[in-house]
Amino acid sequence: MKRKMVSVLLAGMMAAALAVPAAAEEESITCEMTVWSPAEDQSPDYGSWLQTQCEAFAAEHPNWDITFTYGVCPEGDAAKTVVQDIEAAADVFMMTNDQLTNLLPVKAVARLGGETETYVKETNSQTMVDSLTVDGALYGVPFTSNTWFMYYDTSVFSEEDIKNLDTMLEKGVVSFPLTNSWYLASFYVGNGCTFFGDGYDEEAGIDFSGEKASAVTDYLVDLRNNENFLVDVDGSGIAGIRDGSVAAMFSGSWDFAAVKEALGDNFGVAQLPKYTLNGEEKQMYSFAGSKAMAVSANTEYPQVAVALARYLGSAEAQKSHYEARNIIPCNTEVLQDPVFAEDLLVKAQNDTVANTSIIQPFVGPMGNYWTPTDNFGKSLRDGEVTHDNAAEATEAWNTNMNTSAVE
Repeated sequence: MKRKMVSVLLAGMMAAALAVPAAAEEESITCEMTVWSPAEDQSPDYGSWLQTQCEAFAAEHPNWDITFTYGVCPEGDAAKTVVQDIEAAADVFMMTNDQLTNLLPVKAVARLGGETETYVKETNSQTMVDSLTVDGALYGVPFTSNTWFMYYDTSVFSEEDIKNLDTMLEKGVVSFPLTNSWYLASFYVGNGCTFFGDGYDEEAGIDFSGEKASAVTDYLVDLRNNENFLVDVDGSGIAGIRDGSVAAMFSGSWDFAAVKEALGDNFGVAQLPKYTLNGEEKQMYSFAGSKAMAVSANTEYPQVAVALARYLGSAEAQKSHYEARNIIPCNTEVLQDPVFAEDLLVKAQNDTVANTSIIQPFVGPMGNYWTPTDNFGKSLRDGEVTHDNAAEATEAWNTNMNTSAVE
């Protein structure tokens, strides 16, 4: 695997990974811990999950006199917020795994080792471990997988119907975020298009060229023109689910409560379907990643910070997180619990990660993918991409994705 984005930079980073000694060896420590999370995790409406967990952590470590300070920072904004003032960043913060692209070059996130590394590897799927590993080093404690899947109305679609998107379109209206780059690649990856070879070879680039890509564009032109297809923008998908005009939509766990309320007993959720391209079934693949507890490389008390990160990503904390906000566990021990094994939402997300997803690349040039792809999706939506210019438009898009904005 080639991860040139960070390979040189990592050489100068910490020689040893941060490890946490056993509780019996804990020395007396008086310290302050700043912890960042999304606002919802601190809201009384969701049981003040973060504060509750931190207080429970402190109770388990009586030799540590910890004063907690909380700040609001969504997982996807971690790097942007941290790099504003690296030394003033939180000791522990939540991040999506792709934030490593920007955190590692500025040495803002600590490598985790010792018992914490062992714990993560023993209680998570290889996909989750890989999502937080760069050049063999682990940089976070995962607390949920991050992907999207399909919600559907069981009164419209059967379990057999939902295996194929085109079958579904014959029976009901399907909404899909065609203009959103996080979703659009799913069709192309299903027909052999690739990101950076194995996902980490920067020199291989993004390969959405040739017939394998233009054939998918042709399919999407027809999809866009299908009367039972709705481009999901500005919440139109969930609005359609609510008023009954839409029977299926693609989203993630964040929309669970709204979809469940709207569909009631007709609630259905599943991994991604296949679609039929020139008579052959092709599997749709979503991007998958993780959300994790990370530790600042500049924390004054790494022993406490690493232990806290591990606690906030632990099995019990994940169970509590699900009860509070439907944050789906990724800990393999938790997933074996019948409560979670039989949960439709949990099963759908983990089936998606296991069967119909690829790891979202987090090499530096991946940053060139998003805007050109959003624009290409909008061109599809607006009818600017047609069968006549599909091949030309797809090649131009591929070129844009492989061209740095500063070149």
